[in-house]
Amino acid sequence: MGGGVAGMSAAHELIERGFSVLVLEKNKMLPGGKARSIPVPDSASTGKQELPGEHGFRFFPGFYRHIIHTMDRIPYPDIHSNAKVSGNLVACPNMMMTRMGKLPIVLPSHLPRSLKDLKEMLKTLQGIETGLTKAETELIARKLWQLLTSCRERRIDEYERTGWWEFTEAAVNSENYRTVFVEGLTRTLVAAKAETCNTKTNGDVLIQMMLCITNPRIENDRILNGPTNEKWLFPWLAYLQSKGVDYRFGAEVTKIETSGRLVCGVRAKVNNTEEQFQADYYLCAMPVERAALITNTPAMLSLDPNLSFISKLAPSVAWMNGMQFFLRHDVPIVKGHIILADTPWALTAISQVQFWDVDISDYGKGDVRGIISVDVSNWENKGIIFKLPAKECSREEALTEVWEQMKMSFNVEEELIRDEDLIMGYVDESIVFSEVLLRLAKSGKRSDPKTGGSRSFPGYGNNRVTSNEEPLLVNEINTWSIRSDSRTAIGNFFLAADYVRTFTDLATMEGANEAARRAVNNIIEHSGTRAEFCGVWDLHEPKWLLYYQWKDRKRFRQGLPWKLKEPWFGPVFNFFLNILRKLKLI
Repeated sequence: MGGGVAGMSAAHELIERGFSVLVLEKNKMLPGGKARSIPVPDSASTGKQELPGEHGFRFFPGFYRHIIHTMDRIPYPDIHSNAKVSGNLVACPNMMMTRMGKLPIVLPSHLPRSLKDLKEMLKTLQGIETGLTKAETELIARKLWQLLTSCRERRIDEYERTGWWEFTEAAVNSENYRTVFVEGLTRTLVAAKAETCNTKTNGDVLIQMMLCITNPRIENDRILNGPTNEKWLFPWLAYLQSKGVDYRFGAEVTKIETSGRLVCGVRAKVNNTEEQFQADYYLCAMPVERAALITNTPAMLSLDPNLSFISKLAPSVAWMNGMQFFLRHDVPIVKGHIILADTPWALTAISQVQFWDVDISDYGKGDVRGIISVDVSNWENKGIIFKLPAKECSREEALTEVWEQMKMSFNVEEELIRDEDLIMGYVDESIVFSEVLLRLAKSGKRSDPKTGGSRSFPGYGNNRVTSNEEPLLVNEINTWSIRSDSRTAIGNFFLAADYVRTFTDLATMEGANEAARRAVNNIIEHSGTRAEFCGVWDLHEPKWLLYYQWKDRKRFRQGLPWKLKEPWFGPVFNFFLNILRKLKLI
């Protein structure tokens, strides 16, 4: 039930182990759930493909292991018979953090690997003004060291119940500190507000990102070299179907039926007709808000009362949805992801075409040369232009607001993005709009490209946001304890989604793939087959941290708080740091 990354991952592992697999997917045309790229309606001229929109840009950090292992086993149609879709991943060598009206911070996504890399990094660091005080810089270092050296028990018990805002001491430090560290560093992965998300999840993600940056053998930041459907999901679906997976589009699961102590069937709406499907095992890979509708029933809860945890988690979702801006000229901006750190709507972005190996003129009307893909992670803060939250904007207002926030962030030294280069904008189809009255902008005039305005967001009418069909689960404080693993008390019913417990512990493609593997392993064990279990891997942390974590474990078991311990390389590190400061390189 559910044909997103979790459902496709489970189908992949099961079909290769000799099971017969039926996938029921609500979407009528496209596989992959939130990972899919979305053809922009009515955007193509005859003989061309529709422009590629997205739910949000794809991001494959270096610590992703489960999903990459799966991608290594998906054939990609190419002149080389052994090509895999993982070969379509390309590295993003840089990352950028912008601040409105200030020079951006641009850094490599990994430590220097050559003398040339080192010189370029030092050159980039010169003149950067973060706005952080010396005390705040030291506090960041201390918090990072605390995350690295805290034992697992402390992270699960103490940090999972501690908000990220509280842990980072955000309230008593400057706005620059909150912008750069508290809210900025993890935004590309986590849609949550710093005030409500837990330190375990945020901390684990930040640790993994840091460790990948310091590992010369790992590319810390990768993306696909073209639209997600073409470069990954369509080849994946073709492979699954070639192996015998029955992938049913337009099949919306509406009810789970039980008999005795087992699930005996599910009902799904297919082409406006309700159909029943039966199997030996049932695997729920639906998102939390939809899974709650079919599991929180008297029949299901009588068999497993613990399933109520799904409905308890259902409100713990945030909006992290995409917009795309299609340009007449490619504007690379930077070779990697961009955190627009102080934007009210918490924007992250990437200029995509510079990484693609497709002919972009084959899309739309042939005039698009650049695509800036943006994720909007805060739909509740008021914007700058219309003074409205994104949730209260019309489609045109939302696109205008994001475009203007990008201009304020990018056009500091030079005009990187210009109104006259913009062809059109697109909002993720899962954002639903309804009719409202026209509203006035701050200036008292509404920007209307159809009557002489410069921006190109035509044909969207006066609709405002009413709902989000595909929100994202967020790990808020005190939620780990109520979550379950992939097993349930119902012998033939299993869970495979980002709301079950995993090492990844994050609503991502990696978390979905790991959850699917855990569910498949339980099905294998329950069925009594001799099939090989799926590989499941913990997050990697270097062995030199084990000593410090062991010391912290002793303190934790004695009821003592974490205590700062200077690493053996600390004096050496500080010596070189002071040299760089005296040379004004940092």
